[in-house]
Amino acid sequence: MEQRIARRFVISGRVQGVGYRAFARQAARAIGAAGWARNLANGDVEVHANGTASQLEDLEARLREGPRWAEVRSVTATEAPVSSDSAFEIY
Repeated sequence: MEQRIARRFVISGRVQGVGYRAFARQAARAIGAAGWARNLANGDVEVHANGTASQLEDLEARLREGPRWAEVRSVTATEAPVSSDSAFEIY
């Protein structure tokens, strides 16, 4: 069984007001990752996710696509501490 790790993703572009956080939650739940998504004051979206390396690679690929109305310009991924989240929430 793969070890659970965590990553912090910061997504830039037109990602607020287009259902991006709900898209991120749906994508994370579909692959079994836990964590959260929130809007940042500068217009970016931050996603913190826990899962296996392969789950987080899959999630990152989905975050780079985004929902239909989004325009993702960049996704920055950094290692993060694993949280105690057991589901994926929107803040």
